[in-house]
Amino acid sequence: MKVVAFNGSPRKEGNTYEAIKIVAEQLEKENIEVEIIHVGNKKIQGCTACNSCFKTRDERCIIDDEVNGWIQKMKEADGIIFASPVHFSDISATMKSFLDRAIYVGSANNSLFRHKVGVGITAVRRSGGLPAYNQLNNYIAYSEMVMPTSNYWNVIYGRAPGEALKDDEGVQIMRVLGKNMAWLLKLIQYGEGKIEKPQVERKTYMHFIR
Repeated sequence: MKVVAFNGSPRKEGNTYEAIKIVAEQLEKENIEVEIIHVGNKKIQGCTACNSCFKTRDERCIIDDEVNGWIQKMKEADGIIFASPVHFSDISATMKSFLDRAIYVGSANNSLFRHKVGVGITAVRRSGGLPAYNQLNNYIAYSEMVMPTSNYWNVIYGRAPGEALKDDEGVQIMRVLGKNMAWLLKLIQYGEGKIEKPQVERKTYMHFIR
């Protein structure tokens, strides 16, 4: 099994990375491969609402950059980690641009990430971690992913790179999350072919103006 983790921090090995590594360590103990992709230092354009992905349905965004490769990595993975630092009580701008496009392409292509195990993680200096964490969860829920939990919300605290490792409770949260994610991945793997999956339903779109 494989998990792909997306690091939305501009810093390659800051506190967001440390949080991913704690989760990854637990997954690797269960022989689950983890690949970490650094998103936060890339120049990623936001979604232009062109709806080309719904017209072509070729699992690609019309903006031809690294996002298309990342979409395929998400498709091939059994589990996905979205991790971001907190900027003004929000996820990083680059992470949002990536997720807006990738998740929309997934929706356009018959719920591409459906039933994968997905988790969100945020690293924060002081406050705003929970709103950013909830924002990541919105992408996971929209995609019909399955979400493991920890013993608290998936937020770890620290300012300078490495300080998050001094947050004993945050470290435990990430460790428990990794264990629960591995457990859920195995449950899904062992149930494959034994329990019938519900069929995909095409999304119904409506607005409230008549």
